[in-house]
Amino acid sequence: MSGEYTAGAATPDATTTREGATTRDATTTREAATTQEAATPTVGEGTAGRMPAIYLSHGAPPLADDALWTRQLADWSGTLPRPASVLMVSAHWESAPLAIGATTTVPLVYDFWGFEDRYYQVTYPAPGAPGLAADVRKLLGAVGMPVQDIPERGLDHGAYVPLVEMYPDADVPVLQVSMPTLDPQRLFAVGRKLAPLRDAGVLIVGSGFFTHNLRAMSMDGSVSTVMSEFDHWGADALAHGDIDALLDFQHKAPAARQAHPRTEHFAPLFVTLGAASGDLTGAQTVIDGFWFGLAKRSIQVA
Repeated sequence: MSGEYTAGAATPDATTTREGATTRDATTTREAATTQEAATPTVGEGTAGRMPAIYLSHGAPPLADDALWTRQLADWSGTLPRPASVLMVSAHWESAPLAIGATTTVPLVYDFWGFEDRYYQVTYPAPGAPGLAADVRKLLGAVGMPVQDIPERGLDHGAYVPLVEMYPDADVPVLQVSMPTLDPQRLFAVGRKLAPLRDAGVLIVGSGFFTHNLRAMSMDGSVSTVMSEFDHWGADALAHGDIDALLDFQHKAPAARQAHPRTEHFAPLFVTLGAASGDLTGAQTVIDGFWFGLAKRSIQVA
């Protein structure tokens, strides 16, 4: 694999991407997107049933070239009820207070550099979800959590890279929100407040990477003891429903700082756990294994 992708932090100005990032036009017009968005369900309208919440390891842009992983993501979406919309929390957008991104179809954020040109030509013109955005504001505002709007901020690669594989027709409305903090407890609280959205058919997605240390990547696919031990610890904590250990992973997990020198790729997991109301009964690992030495464990909670 060649090239380099960002480690996750947004710039201080949340309306811009990292240096070297570019944007490209989406393939649909904003007028057409507005027509589609008008039908976006809201919490008050209800849908066919309660959606699970998921955490997935999203991969770099070359994920598209990994036949196994892309099939795993496609198969996963095929087992899920069709969502009314997707609420995406990506490792690649940090902004405080919590920011709501575009509710219309705007250009993607190509927040990486050094890759072949074809990776910058990917489009994903999913409809926006203004009704979902209104519900997010209402749920968080009810408990005094501040919310800001950044309407020009499109989906970053932590959002669109997996969605291209899971919903390739780009016909499910998507809303991305930022992580206002990396504190596990606070992100867990955000997830708990957003949990009612699941009853309106919203698929809440935390998108990160179960281990994320670019210096530990191996081109030959070998897995370091650090990565395997952290992955095993995380799988065991999830299997036993040990929320407390997961929230305190920086002190409880083996080699936590080596597995996550910076924690932004593990952080979306806590929104997912909060959206599950802390109940991991029935939680399951859907994807496991390693990718260039990094753990790609991805989970679903009922």
